[in-house]
Amino acid sequence: MRDYVIFTDSGSDISPEALRRWGVVSLPLSFKFSDSDKQYLDGELSSGVFYKQLREGKISKTAAVNCEAFREKFIKTLDGGKDVLYLGFSSALSSTFNSARLAAEKISKEGYTGEIVTVDTRSASAGLGLIVYLTARKKAEGLNLHDAAAYARGLIKSLCHWFTVDDLTHLKRGGRISPSAAFLGNILSIKPILYMDNGGHLKSHSKARGRRAALEALISKYGELAEKKNSTDIFISHADCEKDAKLLSKMLSEKYGASVKEIFNIGSVIGSHAGAGTIAIFFLGKR
Repeated sequence: MRDYVIFTDSGSDISPEALRRWGVVSLPLSFKFSDSDKQYLDGELSSGVFYKQLREGKISKTAAVNCEAFREKFIKTLDGGKDVLYLGFSSALSSTFNSARLAAEKISKEGYTGEIVTVDTRSASAGLGLIVYLTARKKAEGLNLHDAAAYARGLIKSLCHWFTVDDLTHLKRGGRISPSAAFLGNILSIKPILYMDNGGHLKSHSKARGRRAALEALISKYGELAEKKNSTDIFISHADCEKDAKLLSKMLSEKYGASVKEIFNIGSVIGSHAGAGTIAIFFLGKR
């Protein structure tokens, strides 16, 4: 059986260093600010520069990876004698997965040797990143292409995404809350607690008053849902608020003996919709 390469996209918010360690290839989504025609690839601007512009009121609009970009990378891998396993950003939030699926179908019809398996992980940010990491670990242990794809699919319903945002303006722009609710919430320091459901959609769960209470709410959901309280397979991602990310990691360790595997920056594409100050935790749960 042929070897294979795991692909993902920048909706995973995995750092370039981690991608290299795991042997994973990632294709970037893109974005541009609404006052300019210049298109940036995700990761092209530093996190500090990007979030500074968001805080100054700039609006960022995002674009999916196109079909031809996937087709080119997939064909290069097949021609190199390896198959492809693509673990993609939730199709409920982006058309990126559909671009990869269409690219795989075109390549199949063109008669190239090898296989391309695509998995819609119904996940985003470091939730997708955690599925990629766990699957890459299984690959390193010898799991073949189809068993690795089945393993990744099996993670979807137990992969927990819980997060809070610091500024409600971006949820208002995305149509998730009303302008009046965003205005009042920002004045009263209301921090929504949100999660991703099994279909890959963002859902509102509850509200906390103040940042510390929001972090404690995330810790509470971990305690309620975590498959293993002292897990080491936990990712945290943050949008230019590293201090809070480290605090959240410390709180998990102190309360449950859990150890966070990785802390990642939320990239420009996910950050365009969540806003500066977003912080999220990802782990395997009982549901």
